[in-house]
Amino acid sequence: MPNLLIIEDDAAFCQMLQKFLTRHGYQVETSFAAPDAKEKIGKTKFDLILTDLRLPDYDGIQLLTDIKQVSPKTQVIVMTGYAEVGTAVNAMKKGAFDYISKPFTPDEIVMILDNALKVEVATSQAIPAAEQVSNNNLQKKNTKSVPSKTDANTIVKGVSDASKKLEDYIKLVAPTDMSVLITGESGTGKEVTARAIHNNSKRKDFNFIAVDCGAIPKELATSEFFGHIKGSFTGAVEDKIGNFEAANKGTLFLDEVGNLSYENQIQLLRALQERKVKRVGSTKEIDVDLRIITATNEDLTEAVEKGTFREDLFHRLNEFSIQIPSLEDRFEDLMLFAENFLNKANASLDKNVDGFSSEVWGAFQQYHWPGNLRELQNVVKRAVLLTMGDEVQMDALPREVLQPQEKETKVENFSKSEFEKDRIIKALKKTNFNKSKAAKLLQVTRKTLYNKINHYNLDL
Repeated sequence: MPNLLIIEDDAAFCQMLQKFLTRHGYQVETSFAAPDAKEKIGKTKFDLILTDLRLPDYDGIQLLTDIKQVSPKTQVIVMTGYAEVGTAVNAMKKGAFDYISKPFTPDEIVMILDNALKVEVATSQAIPAAEQVSNNNLQKKNTKSVPSKTDANTIVKGVSDASKKLEDYIKLVAPTDMSVLITGESGTGKEVTARAIHNNSKRKDFNFIAVDCGAIPKELATSEFFGHIKGSFTGAVEDKIGNFEAANKGTLFLDEVGNLSYENQIQLLRALQERKVKRVGSTKEIDVDLRIITATNEDLTEAVEKGTFREDLFHRLNEFSIQIPSLEDRFEDLMLFAENFLNKANASLDKNVDGFSSEVWGAFQQYHWPGNLRELQNVVKRAVLLTMGDEVQMDALPREVLQPQEKETKVENFSKSEFEKDRIIKALKKTNFNKSKAAKLLQVTRKTLYNKINHYNLDL
């Protein structure tokens, strides 16, 4: 019977998972804190360890390192939230077998644990991390050729002008050490872009640390960024490495940076200027060498004008800016993104769906995707889960995609020529420049569409 340790501070969730995996033939022990987990690992040899990356009393990456030092042959699976995918990939480079994003289904966790048991354990840490991850993926149960979990942050090379421009910007700024501010609508892939910049930089062999500033309470931000020493405040039971130290020599990605309090902004600015940090409760300064990439879906220029975001910090972070296009702005790439998400869904759900029916493609093209790539990925994964045959059919799509709501502004009631021109171009792109379908989408006659195209001298 496989011996499994679950490290999770959410006691209710941990106990529920324990009961479920026990029924599936695992001998399960639980731990709600890192110190207790380390003690158990020192006393007992576990076949598998399932640990949350975000623990209140310890750095998840450091805990993984500690586990591998004590028991290098034990397979470790890390549990993450959506915004921690970059950290999860880094965990795999540090020796984790795989990661799974919360919330997950019972079948998903059982599949990953079963795969981990089947992998031939490496006997030497001399194997390069990337090669070890590759070997793990080759030995997984799903033998279909699909992208592995390590490809989760790979940018899909699109054919649209917007995607090509984005790719050019990444190639241009990546080799430098300039601070990059990434803006764009929610769900457009800002962290994926930040990861691509890191992977194409001279810092690619060091850590990429992703931090969701919106999820950090104001009172804990200083400790999260700079770390603390044992006893510096109530609850500081051990020394903790902050995000700046963890990202030393590598890249620190601050998502939703506009959510930082004014006090935290001052601390961040000082650390960026001096390239030195002090852990909470310590007087020792620690030198750090890292690159900062930030992201937001807010207008920081407006926040500066209102006085809620420091102008000097804004200019420090905005040495180079990248605006991520929405999915609607690169509709020519819709098929490429959907196929990529289909492969990932097949891999994570252990399915073998080949593609989408023509009716589904039509529904995808009619829908305006307000949630951008994140929404598309969720829709595709749900559809793959519900599909029993070779192709995704219409009944596997959610209602909002099947019955898209009309936008507030009717296309036929154009009041501004630029708006009209923009809507025509987007409709043509959505329909692969099929004028009959574009006219139907715009709710105008085919003749009216031709007249509009000639009026605006659109080069098609």
